[in-house]
Amino acid sequence: MKKVTEIAGTAGAKLRDRSRSVKLRVLEIARAVRAKAQPNRERLAQGYQRLLAATGRVVGQAKRFAREIGDGVKHAAEGSRQAVLEGLRRELESMLPLVQQVVRQTKARIFAGNTHAAGKIVSLFEPSTEVIRKGKAGKPTEFGKMVKLQEAENQIVIAYEVYDQRPSDSDILMTAIETHQARLGRAPRLVAADAGFYSAKNEAAAKTKGVKRVCIPNRSTKSPERKREQKKRWFRNGQKWRTGCEGRISVVKRRHGLNRSRYRGEAGMKRWVGLGVIADNLVNISRAMAKQTGP
Repeated sequence: MKKVTEIAGTAGAKLRDRSRSVKLRVLEIARAVRAKAQPNRERLAQGYQRLLAATGRVVGQAKRFAREIGDGVKHAAEGSRQAVLEGLRRELESMLPLVQQVVRQTKARIFAGNTHAAGKIVSLFEPSTEVIRKGKAGKPTEFGKMVKLQEAENQIVIAYEVYDQRPSDSDILMTAIETHQARLGRAPRLVAADAGFYSAKNEAAAKTKGVKRVCIPNRSTKSPERKREQKKRWFRNGQKWRTGCEGRISVVKRRHGLNRSRYRGEAGMKRWVGLGVIADNLVNISRAMAKQTGP
């Protein structure tokens, strides 16, 4: 709306900047969150009530700005500037329903105690962002998109995918094996993954595909035979290789920026991950070739 005012001047509705008021409300909420006593819970609700009231006024003002641009009340003298103004109107109109949804889910969470609102938005600027709960001690909850990196020998990634919605780990194992077979012309000799990928159905299906050794631990098993199998050297070596894959994922994130996408939107995320995978593969392929040629 500030950009609209710079282009269209003071015609129509006047802009009122509520940034300072919103900042004070956020500070009130932060202070209330730090203490868990009952009076502070009331202060928390009051802080959110004031914040939502201020947000509602900003939403109303944004609607008036968008309407007045469409009606020609707010306009620019130059055609190029008018095109910019129309772009800003479209941006306001696309942002308004997102903000209104955040307001609704905030009311449901704070005042009704509903923490499982359908279609929850956690980022206005990347609405497809998901809440990812992986149970890590340091990061019990993360925000982003789930990425699958599928690795073969020499640390080379043969497939990757950015999922629109996070699937269950056990649901993607067979797809990964089929992708390996399609890319390299044969099934992998050994498949290693963490316990989240395990199911008796997956293990049987993998062996049917031609996988000789399936190295996926079943931590809930009570079978003595299964426990002995998981203590064998080949199984432990496979899990060591899988642990190394976890470390290499961290390397890809640090070295090629896969911890944060610099491109916007779902297509941008997929492009960013793809470029990171290509860059990492170039490094690892060159290292493997250097080892083959020798000094």
